[in-house]
Amino acid sequence: MSDLKKQDFYEYVNGDWIKTAVIPADKPATGGFQDLVEVIDQLLMNELNQMSDGSLELPENRMQDAVKLYQLARDYDTRNQLGSTPIADLLARVSNLTSFEALNQQLGDWIKEGLPLPFHFFVMPDMKKATEHALYLNPTSLILPDKTYYEEGHPQTEKLLQVFFEMTVKLLQQFGKTLPEAETIAEQALAFDKALAPYVLSAEESADYTKAYNPKKVTEVAAYSQQIDFLKAIDELLSVTIDQVIVTEPIYFEAFDEIISDDHFPLMKSWMYVQTILTYTSYLSEELRQLGGTYRRFLSGVDEAMPQEKAAYYLTLGEFGQVIGLYYGQKYFGDKAKQDVQHMVQTMIGVYKERLATKEWLSEATREKAIVKLNNMGVHVGYPDKIPAVYDLFVTKTAEEGGTLVSNVRHFSRLARENRFSKVKQPVDRNEWSMAACTVNAYYSGMMNVIVFPAAILQKPFYSVEQSASANYGGIGAVIAHEISHAFDNNGAKFDEFGNLNNWWSDEDLAHFDQLAEAMIAEFDGLEIAGGKVNGKLTVSENIADAGGLSCALEAAKKESNVALDDFFTNWAKIWRTKAKEQYQQLLLSVDVHGPAKLRANIQLQNLADFHAFYGIEAGDAMYRAPEDRVQIW
Repeated sequence: MSDLKKQDFYEYVNGDWIKTAVIPADKPATGGFQDLVEVIDQLLMNELNQMSDGSLELPENRMQDAVKLYQLARDYDTRNQLGSTPIADLLARVSNLTSFEALNQQLGDWIKEGLPLPFHFFVMPDMKKATEHALYLNPTSLILPDKTYYEEGHPQTEKLLQVFFEMTVKLLQQFGKTLPEAETIAEQALAFDKALAPYVLSAEESADYTKAYNPKKVTEVAAYSQQIDFLKAIDELLSVTIDQVIVTEPIYFEAFDEIISDDHFPLMKSWMYVQTILTYTSYLSEELRQLGGTYRRFLSGVDEAMPQEKAAYYLTLGEFGQVIGLYYGQKYFGDKAKQDVQHMVQTMIGVYKERLATKEWLSEATREKAIVKLNNMGVHVGYPDKIPAVYDLFVTKTAEEGGTLVSNVRHFSRLARENRFSKVKQPVDRNEWSMAACTVNAYYSGMMNVIVFPAAILQKPFYSVEQSASANYGGIGAVIAHEISHAFDNNGAKFDEFGNLNNWWSDEDLAHFDQLAEAMIAEFDGLEIAGGKVNGKLTVSENIADAGGLSCALEAAKKESNVALDDFFTNWAKIWRTKAKEQYQQLLLSVDVHGPAKLRANIQLQNLADFHAFYGIEAGDAMYRAPEDRVQIW
C-alpha cells in the first residue's frame, strides 16, 4: 500500500472510498463535487419544505414566489389531474402550421414563447465590444449527443436512436396519437435531426469558442433562407435597430436553404412537435415525467428518475436559481470564509504576476499586457450584491389565483427571454453573475474578464477553516488558480483586459504558446479510460487551466508558514474522486471539454517536480514522468 502513491496517486487517496461509494439510483456518478451538491440540495429542500409548512419564517422578498412555485411543483396530485392539458395550446400551434409562411406570421411570438426552431437567437456580450450586448444566431442542438454519433460505425448510435424512438412513440400515444401516427412523427423527427448533423460543429470543433465570432450584416442573415423570415423575427424581438448579427456557425446557415426546404417541412413540423413535448414532460404528470426522461437517463446510465421532491426542487431552482442562491449565500457563507478565500485569490494573482514576469519565452510587451489583464480581472466571491432586476417580475400565481406549474414557468421563461432581447446594444454589467451562489462550481468569463466563486463550492473538501492551509490550497486554491488560468488558456488568451477578442500577443510569443498547447494536447490525447479514449483537442483548455491552477496553487501553499505538501497533494486528488457509470463516462469523453477526473488528478501531478521529490518518485514508478516530458505552460 505504501508504494501505491507512486503507481497511482488517485487510487492511493481514493481507492478505499471508491470500493464502498454507491452511485445514487437517480444519478450517473458520485464523488467530491456530487456529494457536496447532494448536501446543499437536501439543506435547501428542507428549508423550502419548512417555509411551505410555516415552520420556518418566509423572507419578505422573491423567496416567497420561489416557495409558491415549489409548492406547485410538489403538488403531483394536481399535476396528474392536469395530465398533458397545460401544453395542449402549444401542441395545437405546431399541429396547425401549414407552411413556412404560417410560421413567419407568428415567428417573433413563437421565439418568445420558447417553441422549437432549427435555429436559436440569443444575447451575450459582443466579443469585440465587450461593454455592449449583441444578438447571436446559433443552430439548434441535435437529439444525439454530438454529430460524431452519426458517423458510420459509431457503437452507440443504433441503440440511442432506438431508445429515443421507443420513448417518443409512447409519449405521442399519451398525447392522443395512434400508434401509426406516433411512429410516423417519431421517424420524421429523427430524420430531420439526421439532416441537420452534417452542417453543425462537433464538440471538438466548438471547443475553440472564439471561432463562434462571425459578425454578419443583417441583410446577409436575411439571405440565408428563402423560407424563414429572419428580418421579421429580429424586428419583432428587438426594440432597437441593429446592423449586424453574430453567427456562431456560418456553415450551417449557408446550407440553411438545403436543410429548411419545402420537402423538409413535414419532418421539421414533426421534430417541433416532439421537441415541444420533451421541453415540458418534466413539468407535467408523474407518468409523463418518468417517460419523458427515459432517453436522458439511458444516455448517462442512470437507473431511476429523480425522486419527486428533488425534481420539484430542481424545477424551482431552474426558475429562481439566483433568488435561492442569494438566500443561501447570505445565510450560510460567513465573513471568515470570504476573507480567507479573497486572501487566497489575491495570493494566487500575485503568484501569476511573478510567473508572468519571469517567463523567459514571453516578450516584454506581451508580459506587460498579460499583467495588465490580471490587474483588471474582476473577482466575485460568495454571492452577488444583488440579483438581476427581471426577478422582480417573477410573481407566482397560486392555484387559487388560477396558476399552474406550467403556466407560471411559461410566463417566467417568456419574461426572461424578453429581458434578454431587451439587452441588445445595452451596457454589460460586469457584476452580474451567470451562476447561482448555491451552485457547486466556479467560472471565468473571458468576455467580462471576471472570476466567480459561488458560496456553495467554498466548503469541504474544497475549503474549510478546519483544514490546513495546504489542504485548502490543494482544493479551493487550485480551483481558484484554475479559473485565473482560463484567462491565459488557448481560448481566454485571445481576450484582452476588457474582455474584447483582441490579439495582444506578439507573433513569436503566440507561436510558442501554441507549441505548448500542442504538447498539452499530446499529453492527454488517446489516453484510454472507461472503454474510450480522451480527445486532447476537446479538453485542451481545461487541461491548460488545471496545469496552471495546480502549479500556481502549489507555489502559493509553499509561501505559507505551515506548509504541508502531503495535505496539498492529497486534497488535490480527493476533490477529483469520482465513481461513475461507464456509459456516462463514455458520453463525457465525446462531448465534455473537461477530461476524466482520475486523469485530471494524476497527470497534472506528474508534471510537478515537487510531487516527484516529496514522494521520492523515480523512473520505473507509474507516476514518474521524465523532466523533459513534463508539460508546463504557466
